[in-house]
Amino acid sequence: MTSTDTQAALSYTSYLALDDLLAAQHPRSDEHDELLFIVIHQVYELWFKQILHEVLHLQECLEAGRTPHAIRTLRRVLTILKVVVKQIDVLETMTPSQFNSFRARLDASSGFQSAQFRELEAVLGRRDEHVFAHYPEGGEARARIAAAMSRPSLYDSFITYLSTQGYQVPAGRDVTKPAEPSPAMQEVLLDVYRDDKGSSVVAEHLVDFDEGMQEWRYRHVKMVERTIGDKTGTGGSSGAAYLRSTLFKPMFADLWAVRSHL
Repeated sequence: MTSTDTQAALSYTSYLALDDLLAAQHPRSDEHDELLFIVIHQVYELWFKQILHEVLHLQECLEAGRTPHAIRTLRRVLTILKVVVKQIDVLETMTPSQFNSFRARLDASSGFQSAQFRELEAVLGRRDEHVFAHYPEGGEARARIAAAMSRPSLYDSFITYLSTQGYQVPAGRDVTKPAEPSPAMQEVLLDVYRDDKGSSVVAEHLVDFDEGMQEWRYRHVKMVERTIGDKTGTGGSSGAAYLRSTLFKPMFADLWAVRSHL
């Protein structure tokens, strides 16, 4: 088959694998609203996949000192994140009674089992082996999360980026541990902001990213509260109680702490 024949055979449907994509929704009840619930969460997973794709590219740009490319990638991630947060508006058109009409059919499934979101948390710096409880040993999901926890996080890549821009950053951080607030790092960040160059733009976009993730968590917990209150979540999770415990915990503590000194 020639390349021309291959191109002629390609269609919108085949390129996007729409037959597979549109056949991937399998409601377990006859309730009208279950399809919306499935579609929204599948779309979330697609966006998580794209964000992971972009953040890994962002880390490469940062570690290579490519400021314009890092800024453009961050802007894309921030725009995607706004869409992800906005999708909650669609989910909130479903009333508690509508959700409860099929909730029992979810069995042990739960959003806590989203391996991609757990991987994203690890890429952003979370180091918590308790998340492995949902993923069996030897499984691909567990391996991906573990790999993300063992390599430099986005913040570590940012520190490397600052070194490429001539800043004397603290060395020797254990990337397998969560990043703790560092007075020495905050002194470096003060210089970054005082210089007011491309590095400060990157820093501010990282703050935007952090704030966007916190906004996502807040909107998520409020959606859960208005839908099931303080009931136990699906899959036996603690539901809103756990989600509330994740609020207002920044990914990049130094970038927030330094604001008191600017």
